[in-house]
Amino acid sequence: MEDHIPIPPPPREQIRALHTESTVTVYQAYDPELGLPAARDGRFPAAWKRERMTWVKPSFLWMMYRSGWGTKEGQRTVLAVEIRRDGFDWAVEHACLSHYVREVHGEPADWKRELKRAPARVQWDPERDLHLRALPYRSLQLGLVGEAVRRYADEWIVGVRDVTPLAHRVHALVRGGQLDAARALLPAERVYAGTGGPGRG
Repeated sequence: MEDHIPIPPPPREQIRALHTESTVTVYQAYDPELGLPAARDGRFPAAWKRERMTWVKPSFLWMMYRSGWGTKEGQRTVLAVEIRRDGFDWAVEHACLSHYVREVHGEPADWKRELKRAPARVQWDPERDLHLRALPYRSLQLGLVGEAVRRYADEWIVGVRDVTPLAHRVHALVRGGQLDAARALLPAERVYAGTGGPGRG
């Protein structure tokens, strides 16, 4: 009888993403009025508000949790946005944690000053399983603002795909109890070790 070596759980905070040597794929969800033109043209339309913070998520299942499998109002078009890896790295390297951690920031006032001037924010949220239940380890949310939003929209985007049909297909398989088939359709998200950054586990 063979001994089965237990697989250690992932670190509590870890970036996992669909990525190549030059790109990283992140997910966002929008109303079709914004999402469909973005997928068609490979860039965000003029109505997309650059002055607002925009959050990108490398985890497909976390995006499914956030958007209700692409069914929530204002999130009915799920986009896979392929961006330049050096841009993603720049955002993580210049990010501030979205919440105060004494061991990282020292005094709360120091964190507030850093948060105010940082062009990106890191937030760690529980990863999700196929039933969208929280797992005991976390995935990255990356908030972009100011210079980072401009770079994201104008410099980093390599391609934009509408993956709403994929979201609905995976959801249908999960509802039908076909978890292996659903899992086989998920993007191949691997550990991303491209950069350091704030609050890495």
